[in-house]
Amino acid sequence: MRSTTSKLTLAATTAAFLIGVAAPAFAQTEASAPAADQATASQPLTKEQKAQAKAQAKAERKAERKQARAKNTAELKKLEDAGYKPALNDPNYPQNLQDAQKKANAAAGAN
Repeated sequence: MRSTTSKLTLAATTAAFLIGVAAPAFAQTEASAPAADQATASQPLTKEQKAQAKAQAKAERKAERKQARAKNTAELKKLEDAGYKPALNDPNYPQNLQDAQKKANAAAGAN
């Protein structure tokens, strides 16, 4: 009985060890890595490439900010057209905004 238990324990321990060793090998292979990562892994970036990548990232962030600003401006314009006045120091501020949102949504739903 004791010998069988020892053999089963040894087999389970060996299997757990082998699975633990083999699992990281399946995490990511060269074939599953994107092509851009493979190209950059083989050669370091030059200063010019780094500057170009930095400029491209900056341009993308600028475009995203511009798009978000346009969206916010359009939403504010829609609310102002529905009667909301953001410049007023109104004690009923939340209610006025909610009323304008309801009007704007109703107008958008009717179109």
